[in-house]
Amino acid sequence: MTHLKTGDKAPNFSAKDEQGNTVALEDYKGKKLVVFFYPKASTPGCTVEACNLNDNYERFQSQGYDILGVSADSAKRQSNFKTKYGFKYPLLADEDKAVIEAFGVWGPKKFMGKEYDGIHRTTFVIDENGILEGVITKVKTKAHTDQILPE
Repeated sequence: MTHLKTGDKAPNFSAKDEQGNTVALEDYKGKKLVVFFYPKASTPGCTVEACNLNDNYERFQSQGYDILGVSADSAKRQSNFKTKYGFKYPLLADEDKAVIEAFGVWGPKKFMGKEYDGIHRTTFVIDENGILEGVITKVKTKAHTDQILPE
């Protein structure tokens, strides 16, 4: 779905997190960043994926990575999701889909025979210089950390 590929410059973005703080790509200059896009907070697949990343948060930190989750949910819904599961990383409430569209993860989907527009579950791994070092389009929700971090 996304037009972005490894080696591309990550799109510059700025959005509010679940607490209303502005979060931007430039905040992570000099750091590695995992940005994962998920369709909807508190749904089964999204919960499994977000919990897998959270359960391995220390592993990410020890390898120099920060994590950001992004969906089109409201700040309140993101806040409830984060509080319920104790996520250690921010969740962006991208209600106007500016970040989602910048990364090219919004588009037609099919579910149970119905077609609709929505977020394609995609993860971007960004290096210290803002360059994409990985684009994961076939996310394994239960083992997502293993798809991102080298053993």
